[in-house]
Parts: sequence; structure tokens; C-alpha cells
Amino acid sequence: MPDLLTFKISIKSPSLKTVHCRFQLYQLIHIIKNWVMTEYKLVVVGDGGVGKSALTIQLIQNHFVEEYDPTIEDSYRKQVVIDGETCLLDILDTAGQEEYSAMRDQYMRTGEGFLLVFAVNESKSFENVANYREQIRRVKDSDDVPMVLVGNKCDLAQRAVDGRTVAEAARAYGIPSVDTSAKTRMGVDDAFYTLVREIRRHRERNRDAPRKKKKCSIL
Repeated sequence: MPDLLTFKISIKSPSLKTVHCRFQLYQLIHIIKNWVMTEYKLVVVGDGGVGKSALTIQLIQNHFVEEYDPTIEDSYRKQVVIDGETCLLDILDTAGQEEYSAMRDQYMRTGEGFLLVFAVNESKSFENVANYREQIRRVKDSDDVPMVLVGNKCDLAQRAVDGRTVAEAARAYGIPSVDTSAKTRMGVDDAFYTLVREIRRHRERNRDAPRKKKKCSIL
């Protein structure tokens, strides 16, 4: 264990002893906070070929995957520091809408937050985002689910979905939007970190909300 936990107290100086103990206690709390990581369960959803795996692998490995290999389901874990908090990201990279649909309800139940990914050069993938969002809300049985709208492949010269349309959709959904390029790494960290912040706010809302008292009925 580092010397931060060693209390060196001067008996001849009570005031110094108090200050030193408080300082060491502050350092101890800081160490413990870094040891105890907060876990976040993130799920990446979207049509096949929009770059879900490429975004996830770019975040985890700082590497761009050129070839498209349809994903069934892959799970990744990464430790990061976001706003001074040590976080463990548990990321599930999922199949597209048209593939392995039976698995969707399960990961939607277990996920805390969702990246709704579409490709800016494919208008159909953008339209299908609404379907994913509705499925998530249905499975969660809630309108308050942390989500981020992610427009990927922004490095391409030709866009089929313009920025204004994306901004309007995000505003209608009440969620943030992030432009990304898995190829250049633009916006990759921002997309995942924004989702973590959305989950934090969701947890705080639930924690602060008054708990409803259970009612008893006499038959």
C-alpha cells in the first residue's frame, strides 16, 4: 500500500496533527473512490453496416475495422475516467434490425443506456432509428430511457441525412445527438461519454424521486 495511508503525527503539535490527519483522510477517500468503479451497461443498436462494431472497437482498441463482418453479439469492457469518476463501461455491440431479432428484447431489458446509430449516407438507417427507440421504450416500459442519437460515417463527402434533420429528430426524442466517424475517431469518445452522463442523470432522477408507498387493500 502506498505511503498515503501512513499517518505521521507530531505529538508536540496538536494542530498540525489534526491538519495532517484530515489531509491523509482526504487522500484515502480519493484512493478508495478510484478503486470502486461505477459500472455502466451500454448497448449499441442500429441497422447492419452502419458502423456499430467499428465505433465500439475504435473506442476500446483505438483501431478502425475496414471490413464489414455482420455481428451476432459482442461484449466489451473498458475502464475510463469521465468527469473525474472512474467508470467501467460494459458495452454490448448488437446485430442489425434484420438479423437475430429474437435476441433484442433480452439486451434491451438489461441495458441502461443506448446508442442509436445510423449512417449519414443511408437515409433508411436513419428512419429505422425510430423503430429501435420504440422497441426500447416498449421493452423497458418507460419513456425515460437514456439514449444518444449517433450519426456515423461523417467522414464521407456525400450525406443522405443532413445535420438539421438529425438535430430536429434528437430534439423531438429529447435526447442528445453526436456526429461520429469510426474511421477518423471523430466524436467516438464523445458519443459513449455523453451516454454515460445521460445514465448518471437518469440515476439521479430516480434516486431523488419520492418513492411511492404501496397501498394495502382489504378483500
